[in-house]
Amino acid sequence: MADYKCENVKPYDESKGKKEQVEQMFDAIADNYDPMNKLMSLGNDKAWRREAIDSLKGVAPKRILDVATGTGDLAIMANERLCPDSVVGVDISEGMLNVGRKKIADMGLDDVIELRVGDSTALEFADGSFDAVTVAFGVRNFESLAKGLSEMCRVLRPGGVAAILELSEPSNWFFKLGYKFYTKVVIPVFAKLMSKDTQAYVYLPQSIEAFPQGEEMKALLKDCGFSDVKVRTFTFGTCSFYYAKK
Repeated sequence: MADYKCENVKPYDESKGKKEQVEQMFDAIADNYDPMNKLMSLGNDKAWRREAIDSLKGVAPKRILDVATGTGDLAIMANERLCPDSVVGVDISEGMLNVGRKKIADMGLDDVIELRVGDSTALEFADGSFDAVTVAFGVRNFESLAKGLSEMCRVLRPGGVAAILELSEPSNWFFKLGYKFYTKVVIPVFAKLMSKDTQAYVYLPQSIEAFPQGEEMKALLKDCGFSDVKVRTFTFGTCSFYYAKK
């Protein structure tokens, strides 16, 4: 499969691989990731996650894998709204996982939700292990987009579904102008005030701009083994949701 522009967008420099740099970046911003996420999305991130999770209610998944789980927000919401037997979250950043593990422990959910270190492009699970796979705002950080999506498909059972949220650029020129100003001017100001790693929030709009969106992403998901792929956008096109069956 073809390489994608987002695979060549890295947080820091060209001397290290993307996976290593992304791990370093998220370890650095882990402590302030949740409040920054809410601030950057103007509070919409929770509603976007809810839409993704609620799309799975008809499937009633008992085993859920949350890829690029970060601090575990999507995994926690999946447990709350879907009542599965188990939720496993994987991420390459130990720093992010530690924040998530504390939240899960404080909620008394250790027996249902497990967070573990894992590479999204080489998942350590057998074929067909899960009824549903979810990911929120993580696929554009994959070192190999096709490998990561193919791995998600592989670990799904036949008939299983994937729910993918990713940040995107509005297609309407007027909203796109406002979006560009917000991501390239306003967010860096927030980052200077709240984050230890301002470069992470320079990388953010660059990685979104380089990521395949809409029909291109739908075609890629089909190439990676999914079928019946649907896409919706939220909040003037700043977030895209992909629902795909295996």
